[in-house]
Amino acid sequence: MSKHILITEPIVEEVIEKLREQYEVTVGERGRYNDEKNLVQDIPGYHGLLSMLSNPVTGKVIKAGTDLQVIANHAVGYNNIDLEAANRSGIQVANTPDVLTESTADFAMALLLATARKLCEAQEYLRDGRFEGWEPLGFLGRELSGSTMGILGMGRIGTAVARRARGFNMDILYKNRSRASRETEQELGARYVDSVVKLARSSDVLSLNCPLTDETHHIIDAEILQQMKPTSLIINTARGAVIDEAALAAALHEEEIAGAGLDVFEEEPEVHPDLLTAPNCVITPHIASATHQTRTDIGMLAADAIIGVLEGKTANEIPNLLAL
Repeated sequence: MSKHILITEPIVEEVIEKLREQYEVTVGERGRYNDEKNLVQDIPGYHGLLSMLSNPVTGKVIKAGTDLQVIANHAVGYNNIDLEAANRSGIQVANTPDVLTESTADFAMALLLATARKLCEAQEYLRDGRFEGWEPLGFLGRELSGSTMGILGMGRIGTAVARRARGFNMDILYKNRSRASRETEQELGARYVDSVVKLARSSDVLSLNCPLTDETHHIIDAEILQQMKPTSLIINTARGAVIDEAALAAALHEEEIAGAGLDVFEEEPEVHPDLLTAPNCVITPHIASATHQTRTDIGMLAADAIIGVLEGKTANEIPNLLAL
């Protein structure tokens, strides 16, 4: 009997075709499976689920998936999946680490440059027809060379961001659950600090690259924002909920910090209304990994995990399976 795979919304066509070579594949409509009820209703009969970070793969969904053998998230994160319920049901879960490291780090720097040099405000000014010639005081931003980047979360992406920051002659501080290797610290000239407060106080740019956990939920709150310099910038390509968005919006409106570049939001696709009107706040719709190569690699890694599980390969043969 043929196995059935549900891909919750359209992804790169090469990935869909790879799965269709072996299985019956259904591709959902954009956004349909952001609703738990729709997943619960439709999941029976499927053996594999290729899900998005926006899909709530809850205990109810897993219970309804009586034929489900594997869930592969189209993301490095997996906080949308009830791992305990999957484990109880004997369902394997995979994510897609490594493949989006470079594109996300590139984008973090793009957000930083846009924020530091006020690119969006300047473009709007030009498009509105207000440009009347070179202005000596027009859109004065900040130079990155010689400034300090603080990195919260020195994993693969955080390390890649640090390498790029060194290319701009920035000093590197970092806070992580565990200290990086001596080789990494020496390569990047990176210095470890033991608290988020110290990191916030000492950084001209604070780059958030940590996973979303109970510990990191709203780790950047009003208290931490008050510790930052009034000239400092904050960049978030991690998860929206690591920041208290109301507190960040207030800090921007009250000019307690100088700017923010945000690609992720706590209640996506909703954005806190005060962030939409905040000064020098560059906001983008969760596109840090949006290159064709990266999205293809993400999809292929997820597809390989599904194929591996359904073919009966061992966990050791499927490197991106999570240890539940």
